[in-house]
Amino acid sequence: MLEIEIEDTTFTAELHEDRAPESVAAVREFLPLESELMHVRWSGIATWINIDEIDLPEIPRENHTVYPSRGDLLLYPGYRNEQEILVPCGPTCFKSPAGELAGNHFATVDATADRLKAVEEATLRDGVQNVTIREVER
Repeated sequence: MLEIEIEDTTFTAELHEDRAPESVAAVREFLPLESELMHVRWSGIATWINIDEIDLPEIPRENHTVYPSRGDLLLYPGYRNEQEILVPCGPTCFKSPAGELAGNHFATVDATADRLKAVEEATLRDGVQNVTIREVER
């Protein structure tokens, strides 16, 4: 299980080891992650974490989607654009200037629509938010 702290808010997320095993393994390698959560520019009601500085292994497309549901964490290993973790907070179509992107759905956040929308609104209104992601025991 993941614990995600965004400023003063904490969420948990269930890892999908069965559906995205290589993505989960890659994420575990760079945890804990301390970074910045930003509002997306192209994808809708979502936020993202740039992980371009992390040296990821070759990761296949697994459990990938262009249209994630609210709370579906996507790992994008940089096939056509920069590496990132997408955090959808509402209706999302994962895009970049390169067009639609498919990210690997590796975990799902346990949060209400209102709590996720509040995170997205904070990044839109106030800008970058501090984020920490770590693996925790159940």
